[in-house]
Amino acid sequence: MRHRRGVAQSPPCAIPAGLRFAGQSATVRARSGQENMLLMPPAVELVQVSVAFGAGAARYVAVEGVDLTFAPGEFVAIVGPTGCGKSTLLNVVAGLLKPAAGVARVQGADVAGISRACGYLFQQDALMPWKTARDNVAVALEPQGVPQGEAQARAQSWLKRVGLAAFGERYPHQLSGGQRKRVALAQMLIRDPQILLMDEPFGPLDARTRALMGDLLLSLWSADRKAVLFVTHDLEEAISLADRVIVMSAGPRAKIVADRPIDLPRPREANEIRLDPKFHAIQRAIWEDLRAEVMKAYEAQSGGRS
Repeated sequence: MRHRRGVAQSPPCAIPAGLRFAGQSATVRARSGQENMLLMPPAVELVQVSVAFGAGAARYVAVEGVDLTFAPGEFVAIVGPTGCGKSTLLNVVAGLLKPAAGVARVQGADVAGISRACGYLFQQDALMPWKTARDNVAVALEPQGVPQGEAQARAQSWLKRVGLAAFGERYPHQLSGGQRKRVALAQMLIRDPQILLMDEPFGPLDARTRALMGDLLLSLWSADRKAVLFVTHDLEEAISLADRVIVMSAGPRAKIVADRPIDLPRPREANEIRLDPKFHAIQRAIWEDLRAEVMKAYEAQSGGRS
């Protein structure tokens, strides 16, 4: 079964900063942005993608025959049992991993190597311990040849946007886990990627900090509506953040078994939206999709014992 979503089903796209339509109302401007998006190719398209490791008798097929399409500006979360290939799909989109079969496309072009359109935020931050928070953010601009003074100014601006304006001179060991994650988020966003790939980015954080980071991410995302592919083990987190939740089956040969739209109003706050009765109805429905796959993975890991 192919899992495609039309662009018309994606959330409204905010007009990028600096773009103005003189004499037009906000409604007309928003409609113009949506019409422009209809002309754009999908942000990401996976067509019958399979990924395998090893060869011969040792060959392991991680994912098989995955079809997934999502639009510019759409926030898509992937959930599934441990080892189901969620991170593997992110690596295919990023160009870090070549599929054994099928095609991956980013913004209409086949993925052939690392995609400049994508920004990647890993579960563990990759901050350089000998650099300050500001320098860690600014270093992301070095490959673009941005002059040092400009890079520092832009880095400070991003630290302000993630709530760390006063922490630019601090080193990673002087920051809390949540603060380091904010620096890593700014480090990714300063390059202005059009697609954000996020692999359990808030996993190591406590529940309270995770919720705050989710709210920060939604706030930043709402400003320019980049496409997001967000991997998480936390079903509540997925529903709180996303427009759609994709459910993967247990591996090996993992597939997409469900593609659920999240019909909850925006803007959202992670803790507040979880009080909505509709949230719990959606959670129950997705858990029905997910529960059997989690049990399959558990039984496989425990040698078939229930």
